[in-house]
Amino acid sequence: MTTFLIGFMGSGKTTIAQLLAEDFIDMDYVIVERIGMPISTFFAEAGEGAFREIESQVLEELSQNEGVIATGGGIVTSDDNRRILGNAEAEIIYLKSDFDTLYQQISADTTNVRPLFIDKSREELQEIFETRAPLYEEIATQIITISGKTPEEIIKEIRR
Repeated sequence: MTTFLIGFMGSGKTTIAQLLAEDFIDMDYVIVERIGMPISTFFAEAGEGAFREIESQVLEELSQNEGVIATGGGIVTSDDNRRILGNAEAEIIYLKSDFDTLYQQISADTTNVRPLFIDKSREELQEIFETRAPLYEEIATQIITISGKTPEEIIKEIRR
């Protein structure tokens, strides 16, 4: 079976995926390999629309795999992506948190620079968060609230 981890940037999708399976797939890494540059550079050069097209292609391909897949935070913004996820015989786990916690985590993460974080104000990011939250919930087969929990506690909750 395939397990997709979804959630807003900073929710720990990659960290949790690593703990769930040694051979997990990080969609952002697959995309970086495909485009041959960091996502932030691609965003600046080609724009978000071009990135979302590639993201959809990669999601379609990965939906045929088995295992644990950490998606990008914006995966739910596309109708096609929500359709792909909805049609996949997969568990879709939404790592849910409040915006303030996520914003603190994104701000503290200097190794994973996110294009939207660079380009948007806190208020704009919160608006994006509020737009995406119902989309995550709509397609999730399991919702795990992550605020105040260690990765190990989150894993225990997923495996229940």
